[in-house]
Amino acid sequence: MRLSELLTPARIRVPLRATNKEGVLRELVDVVAAGNGGPSEEVLGAILERERQFPTGIGYGVAVPHGKTPALSCLVVAAGTTTVPVPYETIDGEPVRLFFLLAGPESAAGAHVKALSRISRLVRREPVRGRLLNARTPEEFYRALCEAEAT
Repeated sequence: MRLSELLTPARIRVPLRATNKEGVLRELVDVVAAGNGGPSEEVLGAILERERQFPTGIGYGVAVPHGKTPALSCLVVAAGTTTVPVPYETIDGEPVRLFFLLAGPESAAGAHVKALSRISRLVRREPVRGRLLNARTPEEFYRALCEAEAT
């Protein structure tokens, strides 16, 4: 599975406008729900519930908020960066600038886990994180992602 198959420039926000955790989550959920007919509040509720159970800041300035909800018919991914680091509960205690949000139904659990694993492997590489964070447009972010997946 390639992230570039799940993510399109239309679901990338560079930069995100929000400056706090809930604002970033809401902004990314709106991106996910808009193109997939899912109600934003249901998707956001699933994401926030997962965050309450176990925060999704994986370190390296990266967070991968995710949730499962019947409001969506398939796994959907959105991504974005912030210009200013956002306070977020992370493994290493560092704030976050790079976000990948995943949401989908329980039936997409296998794809969900594969996508989480793929994101985690990619963002561990500092050069990849740097290119994604330095992207000035959604298209540039998407190109950097595609190039990272090709190596």
